[in-house]
Amino acid sequence: MTMRPRSERGTIPFPPEVFGTSRLGAPLEVWLPEPGPVETLFMAGQHGEEHESTFVLSRALRALDGPPARSAVILGANPDGLARGTRGNAGGVDLNRNFPTADWQPGPVTYAWQADSEQEVRLSTGDSAGSEPETRALMALIERLAPQRVIALHAPLACIDDPELSPLGKELAELSGLPLVDHIGYPTPGSFGTWAAARGLHVITYEFPRESLEVLAEKHVPIFHRFLV
Repeated sequence: MTMRPRSERGTIPFPPEVFGTSRLGAPLEVWLPEPGPVETLFMAGQHGEEHESTFVLSRALRALDGPPARSAVILGANPDGLARGTRGNAGGVDLNRNFPTADWQPGPVTYAWQADSEQEVRLSTGDSAGSEPETRALMALIERLAPQRVIALHAPLACIDDPELSPLGKELAELSGLPLVDHIGYPTPGSFGTWAAARGLHVITYEFPRESLEVLAEKHVPIFHRFLV
């Protein structure tokens, strides 16, 4: 597959499939490969304030002249949050704490307003595990596509989080210059990664550092190209 000229990269030249809708009715979109099995699902924008994940992955996708060879791409797993700049969805639910896992917990979850502040901003984990339409749609999509692995893009912890410390995790760490870790450093009850692990699905969390969008794109878009082509 060849790369599109930069002059043509203003749009994605192939259509997505809509696999569900958000709380506010926004489409949940996935760009699928040519017919055949999905080896890797790339997912960005699960936390709406981590817009850099969508920006960088979009640039990688827009450079292709056709669908990815063996990968599927979700640019906005939380479109309402991306539109509003909020970590949670339109109902104030942290979608990465809403999955039906053995450790899901009701009640608020907190995060820091800025890097040097306490974790004091509260979000919900949902009325019940799997309560949110975005969560249910993603689970159904993964059950249908049955990818071999998921690479979930987040920010700004600056690491490659791979509980298996797999060869792919080591490769991503080497290519990105980010440290490889097997745990993010704090509990994440109800997370997508925990839900996936219970099903034997390998998830690597690619955490961008705190850098400008242009610097992130320059460093990381070529890495994603390696897997999308």
